[in-house]
Amino acid sequence: MTKSFYLKLAFSNVRKNARLFAPYILMNIGIITMFYIMHAISVNEGLNTMPGSDSLKFMLSFGTYVIAIFSAIFMFYTNSFLIKRRKKEIGLYNILGMGKRHIGIMLLLESMIIAVICIGVGLISGMVLSKLMYLILLKILSFSVTMGFTVSISSITLTILFFSSVFFVTLIYNLGHIHLSNPIQLLKGSAVGEKEPKTKWIMTLLGLVALGAGYFLALTVEEPLQALLVFFVAVILVMIGTYFLFIAGSIAALKLLKKNKAFYYKANHFTSISGMIYRMKQNAVGLANICILSTAVLVTLSTTVSLYIGMEDVLNIQFPSDVYIRNYDAEANDIKVINDKVDLLAEKNNIKITDRYGFKYMYISTLKSDHQLKYDIQYDVSSKRVDITFVTASDYEQLSGENLTLDPDQIVLFTNSENYGFDQIKLEGQTLNIVNELDHFGGITKASQPLNTEYYFIVKDEKTMINLVETATKKSDRLIDYQLTFNNSGNNADLSRFNQELMSDLTSNISSTSVRSKLLAKSDFFSVYGGFFFIGIFLGALFLMATVMIIYYKQISEGYDDKIRFEIMQKVGMSMTEIKRTIKTQIVMVFFLPLLFAIIHIAFAFNVITKLLFLFSFTNIPLFIVCTFATILAFGLIYLLVYFLTARAYYRIVK
Repeated sequence: MTKSFYLKLAFSNVRKNARLFAPYILMNIGIITMFYIMHAISVNEGLNTMPGSDSLKFMLSFGTYVIAIFSAIFMFYTNSFLIKRRKKEIGLYNILGMGKRHIGIMLLLESMIIAVICIGVGLISGMVLSKLMYLILLKILSFSVTMGFTVSISSITLTILFFSSVFFVTLIYNLGHIHLSNPIQLLKGSAVGEKEPKTKWIMTLLGLVALGAGYFLALTVEEPLQALLVFFVAVILVMIGTYFLFIAGSIAALKLLKKNKAFYYKANHFTSISGMIYRMKQNAVGLANICILSTAVLVTLSTTVSLYIGMEDVLNIQFPSDVYIRNYDAEANDIKVINDKVDLLAEKNNIKITDRYGFKYMYISTLKSDHQLKYDIQYDVSSKRVDITFVTASDYEQLSGENLTLDPDQIVLFTNSENYGFDQIKLEGQTLNIVNELDHFGGITKASQPLNTEYYFIVKDEKTMINLVETATKKSDRLIDYQLTFNNSGNNADLSRFNQELMSDLTSNISSTSVRSKLLAKSDFFSVYGGFFFIGIFLGALFLMATVMIIYYKQISEGYDDKIRFEIMQKVGMSMTEIKRTIKTQIVMVFFLPLLFAIIHIAFAFNVITKLLFLFSFTNIPLFIVCTFATILAFGLIYLLVYFLTARAYYRIVK
């Protein structure tokens, strides 16, 4: 056999199997395009001119790695569908005289043809679309940076090397699969799994336990920091439960339906359920994958869209005041210099200062148990952790204009969440009487669900403050710090100059001083949240693409498996109307099961996801609910469209 013969045969096979290869090639082109665009943007020099460029470049690089990992998994998984469907064809080649070495050459050339098409077209489309996606990113981040048309050589090189490696690994897998099979096994390869599986009650029970445990963890988590630890454990448990229930639980459910004579002994139910029982073992993994990918799409898009839309709210939560100045181990001279600098620079830049609050304070972290607060020496991440800030009555009087007369064992209390509601509280055995509870302190107001629980203790004087802190911590070297907050107004150019000069001057000339500016942090803030949204779009599209491909190949596989069975049934008297009704019942029962489970997963994960969003200072739960419902609705419509398209393909094969 000549080399040209193998090449012609490879081209012929790709063309004749277009129904199988075309979606695979299109998916790979889309994945390669996304990978190139993400990497090309992450190394684009235009990012260096943006505020917060380091954070944005890190996130985009991280997104590139995530896309690479999932791309390899999806490409390998969809390839397994292809090789399974082609086993009979390859077995015929083997029986007709082609040795496995010749078949290997044919598969090698097919892989090379597909790889060249996918990588070539993917790179071209990536180069064409990269500038458009870059401009979309700038629009998301509200930046205006000029950029000409550029082609990233490093991105081209990395894309070619990475995806060539993935195609090579899939080729090795295919060759190994063929090498270990004999011609008879290959001819019957597509019929594997026709033996009725046994009901695996233990696996079903384990699936229910794993799923229930994952749901329980997600529902019972109370604090955001706990959610960060619990989330990944819950995800693993839910994934295990999903796989076990689809593999074993689905068979158990079908057999229970089979025992229901009133339901089972109807023409459409009889053929659908009996057919699904026989092949559920091989279909269940695909259904579980569809369910998990659908859940990933819903979670990724709903959270990133919520964060992006709610960016301004999050910024306002993190910065109730425009400027925060902190001086550690405060001295009277430093405090005077800080206030003088603020006044001087404000006057110089035509800035108006309002809502100015300055006070000295001491700070400790405690653990709360009932009405007692214990010093948290190890800074434990606990749901009962309370951060306490001590302020003197004289400083509070300057802030509010209210006169306070307190004894050493008396405090005025402010909490950043709900009111404490009791007359006494104990701090390391020291009983403190609460004479009043405030609704706000300076520029700080209450939040419905704050990230950290904070108490402000307003005490008699500086001596009382020091005694309380030193008795609680059992240390005599605790320092008194100073905080100044205020709002500023003026035109944008003057505000930017004022904030930059203030930060540079104070941090350079006064030791142990930090300055946080809402205006200066806004660009970094938008880079992070806009970057999340941009990556979320890419990952959502990637997961959606993989979901559609798995659904398509699953329907195609089932169509070929059902073709002979329905031909036999038609010959023994089943009409085309009954066959259509049977097909519809079977597809609806199986097809929408993963979507139903995905929505259930989202419902149970709602609590833990909202707690994770609190870590980003996102507390607008109604907005998240709206985004989640909108995402489910949009995904459901796409899922329905895929259903109609794949159902038609399935019916054409069966017919």
